[in-house]
Amino acid sequence: MTRDQAGLEAALRDAERRLQSAVRSGDADVLEQLLDDRVVYTGPDGRSLTKAEDLEGHRTRSLIVEAFDQEDLQVKVVGTTGITHVLATLQGVAAGRPFAARLRYTRTWVHAEGGWRVLAAHASAVLAPGS
Repeated sequence: MTRDQAGLEAALRDAERRLQSAVRSGDADVLEQLLDDRVVYTGPDGRSLTKAEDLEGHRTRSLIVEAFDQEDLQVKVVGTTGITHVLATLQGVAAGRPFAARLRYTRTWVHAEGGWRVLAAHASAVLAPGS
């Protein structure tokens, strides 16, 4: 691994940590910086959200993530494209209803203008063993 690639991987790990922290705190301003304007997020229910829709949920607090506990993080960088695979347990309130879920996220990041931004994200529910 080259020094440049190691630096990009470290920066991507940091960007993922900042994203998770911003989701936990509902910090739409940080999310605004970390999400590419073209981002599409596909949730575990199969619905897709744009950047504006995602940010609106955080700004209006119709989505409140009280816990985002990362269990595993894997990072891959190829050129200026990065992938993060995250396994996490979340708790919070969505549209006034409490939720708890164990999710696996796959995020595709692009490195541009000196920083990492999410271009695509997908979350899938992780079923309990034996389910």
